[in-house]
Amino acid sequence: MAKTWLRRALVLGWIPTLIVVGGARWFDEPAATAQERTPIKVTRIYTGDDGQTHAEEYEVPLTTQRGATELSEPVDVTSVQFRRTSPEYFIDWHTAPRRQYVITLAGESEVELGDGTKVRLHPGHILLAEDTTGQGHISRALGSEDRISIFLPLAEQ
Repeated sequence: MAKTWLRRALVLGWIPTLIVVGGARWFDEPAATAQERTPIKVTRIYTGDDGQTHAEEYEVPLTTQRGATELSEPVDVTSVQFRRTSPEYFIDWHTAPRRQYVITLAGESEVELGDGTKVRLHPGHILLAEDTTGQGHISRALGSEDRISIFLPLAEQ
C-alpha cells in the first residue's frame, strides 16, 4: 500500500512539473497566424444613364515600394478643404459640385440615393463623389457629434 501511494505521489508530482516546464502548451490557444493586409476601399457615387445616382465600392490598387509600405498611383487634386458639420446638417437633393474625394475623419453622416440606398460615412471612410449631374443625393448628419471631413477636388483629366 505504501508503494501505491508513493507511485501516485510521484505521478501527481510530475504533472504540475510538466505543465510548468512545457509552458502549459496543452492549454494555450492556437498560435496566431499572419493576417492579410486590409485593403483600402472607396465608395464611388456616380450618375448612371438613368439620371440617378448609384454607388459602387472598389479597392485601391497598391504596389509594394519599401517592404512594409504600399502605395497607390498618385491622384492629382487641386486643393484641400477641411469641413466641420454639426449634428443638424441636412442638404436635400443635390449633386456634387465637382468630382472630389471626401474623407471622414470624425463623426458620421450618410448620403441617400434615389433608390433608397444609404451610404454611411464613418471615420476612415473614403467617398468619391462623381454625381455632378442628374438627381443627385441627400446628405445628412448621423449621431450627436460634429463630423470632421476633408474634401479633395480632383484635377480635371
